[in-house]
Amino acid sequence: METVLTLLLIRFAIIAAIVTVVAVALFAIAVHLKRRGKWNATKRQLGPMAVRAADLYTRRSQPSARGSWTARAARSAAKRLNQDGDRS
Repeated sequence: METVLTLLLIRFAIIAAIVTVVAVALFAIAVHLKRRGKWNATKRQLGPMAVRAADLYTRRSQPSARGSWTARAARSAAKRLNQDGDRS
């Protein structure tokens, strides 16, 4: 029993570490693009992709009142990327 719990804890730690590394890398990329002045061009390119991803997640999610959490997150990201206001 103790071995199983240890393995579960190790698995959780590995997943948490991977998520943290990905989040830090994405933040670093966003800061780099913002400093180089390429953030607005990147937002214009990512906006349509985020809308398509939101549509895909909405179609694949179970029929519920609000859809799945991935569909809601993708819709929120698409809306955020398509905003014209720049808060630099």
